[in-house]
Amino acid sequence: MDALAGLLDGPRARGAFLLRMVMEPPWAVRIEDRAPICLMSVRRGAAWIVPSDGGEPVRLGPGDIAVVRGPDPYTVADAPGTAPHALVGPGGVCTTLHGRPLAQDMVLNVRTWGNAAHGGTAVLVGTYLLDGEISRRLLDALPPFLTIPADARTRPLLDLLDAEIAQDEPGQRVVLDRLLDLLLIAVLRGWFARPGADAPAWYRALGDPVVGTALRLLQDDPAHPWTVASLAARAGVSRAGLARRFTELVGEPPMAYLTGWRLAVAADLLRESDTTVEAVARKVGYSTPFAFSAAFKRVRGVSPQEYRAGTAGDPLHLPDRQGTLPRDRSVRKLVP
Repeated sequence: MDALAGLLDGPRARGAFLLRMVMEPPWAVRIEDRAPICLMSVRRGAAWIVPSDGGEPVRLGPGDIAVVRGPDPYTVADAPGTAPHALVGPGGVCTTLHGRPLAQDMVLNVRTWGNAAHGGTAVLVGTYLLDGEISRRLLDALPPFLTIPADARTRPLLDLLDAEIAQDEPGQRVVLDRLLDLLLIAVLRGWFARPGADAPAWYRALGDPVVGTALRLLQDDPAHPWTVASLAARAGVSRAGLARRFTELVGEPPMAYLTGWRLAVAADLLRESDTTVEAVARKVGYSTPFAFSAAFKRVRGVSPQEYRAGTAGDPLHLPDRQGTLPRDRSVRKLVP
């Protein structure tokens, strides 16, 4: 499993926020949901993403795809100067700027929301609600906003997501989650592969015949009792040669990388309430829960139990309430 595959095999979409936004100008929506990552694609018309920090607005035309990295707020609008008329907060709570619940006023169809059923702008929106720790190295390498045009890899996925987003079939949420994962992976692969891309060191290192081999060994089996010597033997180089080249390309020694990867995997496993701390410790290569807890607290600043308790405030665990863009309600035909 490489670092991009970690998005699919670890902190993948689980009940992601997905909808088609249909708007007729003038319109603007302020996003303050603090979600770690959001993907948008314009299907018709145009939209602008306006950062809150005074950065340059980004225009999206038909077929363009944007990835917005949270948690900083931003505005999506028909034009950079349009004042927001709606605000989306944590958990999908949608209100006017004065706090009046707004979600139900703008429901158009299943997972379709906006101010006009046949508006000139249609945008697909997919938001990851959980801050998955395995992908932290990846997310930290991304700019606050990135955009790419649709290409041969992403266009079929966009078409399929557009077709499925308004369907109301059994298992639809899982289908949409997996489509969002695939689309995000395709977008990020295209982003890192573009000419002149400033890809992170660990991503470039995956292409090295020696260090790439070592990285994949560590990522595929973090519970194995790896040493620099055993990694070097599997990579077909000397211990000193691997240590030097790994540090040069990745930016840290092999064992430091392994510790970080183990604790990242553990952080994700701790979000699964039925996985005990002892089982998590064993899955990531620690011989005892005590040793694992000590390492986790040293690096993360909290114990595994405290970290798990802290996930109780995740948007996915918020109860439905007035003003929230509702999740699947097949009978009522509301937005997810």
